[in-house]
Amino acid sequence: MRDCTKFYIDGQWVDPVEANTVEVENPATEETIGHISFGTKADVDKAVVAARRAFETFSQTSKEERLTLLRAIQAEIENRKEDLALAVSDEMGAPMSLANGPHVGLLAGHCQKAIEVLEAFDFERQDGPTLHVWEPIGVVGMITPWNWPLNQIACKVFPALATGCTMVLKPSEIAPFDAYIFAEIMDAAGVPAGVFNLINGDGPGVGEAISGHPDIDMVSFTGSTRAGIAIAQNAAPTVKRVAQELGGKSPNIVLDDSVFTQSVMKGTTAMMGNSGQTCTAPSRMLVPHARMEEAKAAAKEAAEGVIPGDPKGNATIGPVVSKAQWDKIQGLIEKGIEEGATLVAGGPGKPDGLETGHYVKPTVFADVDNDMTIAREEIFGPVLCILGYDDYDDAIRIANDTPYGLASAITGEDIELARGLAKRIRAGRVAINGGYDLNAAFGGYKQSGNGREWGEWGFHDFLEVKAVMGHG
Repeated sequence: MRDCTKFYIDGQWVDPVEANTVEVENPATEETIGHISFGTKADVDKAVVAARRAFETFSQTSKEERLTLLRAIQAEIENRKEDLALAVSDEMGAPMSLANGPHVGLLAGHCQKAIEVLEAFDFERQDGPTLHVWEPIGVVGMITPWNWPLNQIACKVFPALATGCTMVLKPSEIAPFDAYIFAEIMDAAGVPAGVFNLINGDGPGVGEAISGHPDIDMVSFTGSTRAGIAIAQNAAPTVKRVAQELGGKSPNIVLDDSVFTQSVMKGTTAMMGNSGQTCTAPSRMLVPHARMEEAKAAAKEAAEGVIPGDPKGNATIGPVVSKAQWDKIQGLIEKGIEEGATLVAGGPGKPDGLETGHYVKPTVFADVDNDMTIAREEIFGPVLCILGYDDYDDAIRIANDTPYGLASAITGEDIELARGLAKRIRAGRVAINGGYDLNAAFGGYKQSGNGREWGEWGFHDFLEVKAVMGHG
């Protein structure tokens, strides 16, 4: 049983101002596995005072000092990677192979990338008589989700540290234990008091206090579009910078070629990873109308090869994160059937033999119209929608017919064709044949957010630009 009821404020583990202990559930067993405290505005105020005080000195540190700090954090991550993986698996149901692999791997990868970027980053540039200086924005409030918890912490904390900012982090109350370990890593690495602060809690109790706080200069949020709108509205009166990575309904255009079957199978398997709880998941697969039956057969085979089950066993996917999430997914599966989509694999209810735990059948719908609810709303579960297109112009029209624009994919043999189509998709990312890069800008168009994370792109949101005229 994990006891994570203290907060990390000003370099110390402290009790909350008001005691409010909350249970944390393992979604695979539905058992309580630990406790955290829910904070209040008073706790946020304490953390912001510490972060504001620390900013006065940390903002003036040299690049070399911050590189030394990041390398110390990197070493501590290596020391705690097994603890981190177990926490992620326990709190959100990720199979251990996924927790040990991508979940912890992304944390370590973003730390290494921040080191590499900082080594080469130039914070000053002389432009004729004017010196342009990039300076840290100040105190940053960070609100992170439960689906890729370590990744999202890394995307915010490391570039903020590298640029000289201080911060207050509120991780998801559903998956909080990995963040607690991360705070222990920061402490062990010698992060100066007040530079990094951790407060657990929910949106109304802590999130709103962070987003509206007059002494917080920026809010960096990852989560749903609905919550992002509320955060932006709450932040508006203090005119702070708001960077957001929000929802997605990403298209995957499968080209009409000789590797069509393999492309469909790969796209189906990719959709099911992390139990479908990925904002960039290729949830709308676009295939030629003439090859819809082939797509159904290939997707069914791939989906049936995805095995849900015990995260500590050999399962391909674990449960979804909570009963509330399970209920939402079930409602959308029922809606897909009601609206006339063809159920190819999976469907309502739990997989056979998995009555305990929030497990969802790997589900595929075909003959989906882009006006259907399951094609419009982010399901955030292992549910794939297959839509037909007439030609590539039609595929682009369907791909862009969404309020979202976070990510997209193009899969097939003709790379030149894929490159041309990529230019026409309105999304922050296009992955051709599964392309992946930790240097690639991460962020969305339209209702998928604003700002960019990852690599050098992740530094810029945490910086202000000062022009010193008459300097040259």
